[in-house]
Amino acid sequence: MATTSATSGASVIDKINNSRNQLASSEETFLKLLTTQMKNQDPLSPMDSNAFTGQIVQMTGVEQQLVTNDLLAALVGMNDGGIADAVNMMGKQATAETDTSVLKDGKANWSYTIGRNATSVKIEVLDKYGNVIATKLPDDMSKGDKTFEWDGKDSTTGVQQPNGAAYTLRVTALDGEGTKIATTSKGRIEGIVTAVTNESGQNMVTIDGVKVPISQVIGVTNAPDKTPETPAEAA
Repeated sequence: MATTSATSGASVIDKINNSRNQLASSEETFLKLLTTQMKNQDPLSPMDSNAFTGQIVQMTGVEQQLVTNDLLAALVGMNDGGIADAVNMMGKQATAETDTSVLKDGKANWSYTIGRNATSVKIEVLDKYGNVIATKLPDDMSKGDKTFEWDGKDSTTGVQQPNGAAYTLRVTALDGEGTKIATTSKGRIEGIVTAVTNESGQNMVTIDGVKVPISQVIGVTNAPDKTPETPAEAA
């Protein structure tokens, strides 16, 4: 019995991009040939302008078709199953691993990894402009996975930073010879999923006001019950 395999949004986009690259190469070759032909045409028997005008029109038609294909690719991405999974997250409490962490309730959390034992480690919290807001020197400099929680305070001024802003973590680890050790870091965003979108074929969910790809969501639970308590009866 024949089987049918679904075409993912990513594979469709790859095919469109390949077609666009081939078209760009063909256009370049066509223009070079056209220019050469016009330079070397017989003045007494010039080229038929209708012929090359028709070819240019055909090229334009192919470009328009590729734009249409882009729109179809977005539709494929929305119907590949991922959008349904994302919609099911609406109103749920979700956790995602991203490059950034959002300051919430005066705290932001990251996980990071040190490739091998270090003799010095510096952790820096950077704002969206790349400015260093806080610097920490952890005691644990051994290799492996670590976690870091920032209290949201500027290390220089001691001022508490506003909730809702996104920050990134930069970890610098050195060995005894001053050689840099490979490190990685990931932030976490937690909150209620309030929106689901599809952007350029990629399904996105909005968690606590921040858009992240659905592939970066690592946990989903029911939202906390916020039913207001019944007020006590008046005495």
